[in-house]
Amino acid sequence: MVEYLKHEDGSYYDLDKDGIDKPLWYHKRNLMQTASGYGRKLVTPTMVKYNNRLHRVYCCCFSNSGSLYIISKGKNLYIW
Repeated sequence: MVEYLKHEDGSYYDLDKDGIDKPLWYHKRNLMQTASGYGRKLVTPTMVKYNNRLHRVYCCCFSNSGSLYIISKGKNLYIW
């Protein structure tokens, strides 16, 4: 079962409102993590605050679209 990242009030996270821009060095140089741009755990330049901690947003992309998620306590929580 897929679990989605939610606020305490039950609303889903929105990266436009809740995302914090924290790019890594290769994001600042417009480089990609893989040569093809595809992968299971691609690091994005965005972080979100969840359970009073900042979590890096990852992307799973193998086609024309990707799924965004964070990892909290060993579980993948997908962003709606």
